[in-house]
Amino acid sequence: MFSDIYYLVRVKADGRYLTARPNAEESGYILLFRENFDALSYLNTHAADVANRFAVESLPGSQLSSLLKRWGFIGVAIVTDPLVPKVEFLQHS
Repeated sequence: MFSDIYYLVRVKADGRYLTARPNAEESGYILLFRENFDALSYLNTHAADVANRFAVESLPGSQLSSLLKRWGFIGVAIVTDPLVPKVEFLQHS
């Protein structure tokens, strides 16, 4: 996981990351994609009318832990199928 490159979706206007919040009281899971085109497919499928408000950026796996701490996320949500979508949730300890 540390040697992989992940792709994240970020709001252009304020810099926030796209997250999944299964429970409203939690800070959420940051959405990760294994490929740039998966992130773009996700946006075009589920948010086509506002896709131009988002940017896709890459992140080395080695920086993932510090990003989770800095933004206060409880874990990651790895999108394995952007069209359905199918998501695997992993909690950070």
